[in-house]
Amino acid sequence: MAMEIWINPACSKCRSALHLLDEEGADYTVRRYLEDVPTPDEIRAVLERLGLEPWDITRTQEAAAKELGLKDWARDAGSRDRWIAALSEHPKLIQRPIITAEDGTAVVARTDEAVRDAMSR
Repeated sequence: MAMEIWINPACSKCRSALHLLDEEGADYTVRRYLEDVPTPDEIRAVLERLGLEPWDITRTQEAAAKELGLKDWARDAGSRDRWIAALSEHPKLIQRPIITAEDGTAVVARTDEAVRDAMSR
């Protein structure tokens, strides 16, 4: 399973993750998730690989989050699909960058340490 990194090119943490991957000669594919929007099933699969819940990877400070009133949404099993649908409908809400590692896991790679962790898996 090849590494994939979900990025927003405008995001400095995404750019620094790409720089580090290139520096280390990593083999990866880039997904610009704002253009190539993940389906609810793809989001579910990434959450499973991350070992996280949808609210754990939601950017709650984004305008869309405020419009949707996300901070008041329940964070429980019954609300999971609602959160996943919101992430798919408003991909800006997805925390970035996310790297899916070769061993089937994934990390939210907001630090150099996290990027190196993903490369070592």
